[in-house]
Amino acid sequence: MSTKLQPDAATALADLHDKGILFDGCTVMVGGFGLCGIPESLIIALRDTGVKDLTCISNNAGVDDWGLGLLLQTRQIKKMISSYVGENATFEKQFLDGDLEVEFNPQGTLAERIRAGGAGIPAFYTATGAGTVIAEGKETRLMRLPASSARVNTGVFPEREFVMETGLYADLALVKADTADEFGNLVYRKTARNFNPMMATAAAFVVAEVDHVVDLGGLDPDAIHTPGNFVDRVVQSTSEKRIEQRTIRPG
Repeated sequence: MSTKLQPDAATALADLHDKGILFDGCTVMVGGFGLCGIPESLIIALRDTGVKDLTCISNNAGVDDWGLGLLLQTRQIKKMISSYVGENATFEKQFLDGDLEVEFNPQGTLAERIRAGGAGIPAFYTATGAGTVIAEGKETRLMRLPASSARVNTGVFPEREFVMETGLYADLALVKADTADEFGNLVYRKTARNFNPMMATAAAFVVAEVDHVVDLGGLDPDAIHTPGNFVDRVVQSTSEKRIEQRTIRPG
């Protein structure tokens, strides 16, 4: 078995343009929540490729000088599909100036859209956002949820309005895990197990950045979160970890 381990982040992305995976206007998923569980080294390598007009699917856009904020600084992102962007003044300015297209999603809806894309589900209905601006321009339906036994007994089956949301699938996903083996089996650590596992299933090509690499067989099979068949390349992180909001207790 050939190893999926790459010498560095730049090498992991170097030939993706020739493979038709990374190109101007492509869609890239980037894992993480705030600055937790983001593929720091891969984001820098993505910036350094010079690719532009990106559609980035990520819960948020990092901060002004870290995470996806680095690609906003260089104006390589054309559109963000996100949930929360409140920590990034560059994002705010580009959005208000009309230089950045933004598709806001309720956080659970964003997670489910990615999961649906990875599962081959083109669309689904959710009650989240019904009757709000989230539903504007989208198909809506009045439907009944499956009734509980109590409601069956009463004969009451109330209808609710549901919004149709589409699944998301990307050309490239950059994810972050704690540990990988050479086949690309991944184990995430605590809250870094946020959007990363579902993004690893929802892209044509997946590159994982990890803090630790172990030999094949070094992971407990029952502890693996993302099987290696979803992962195309692995790179060990060489970047610093930053804390978005440092909070300390008075001594």
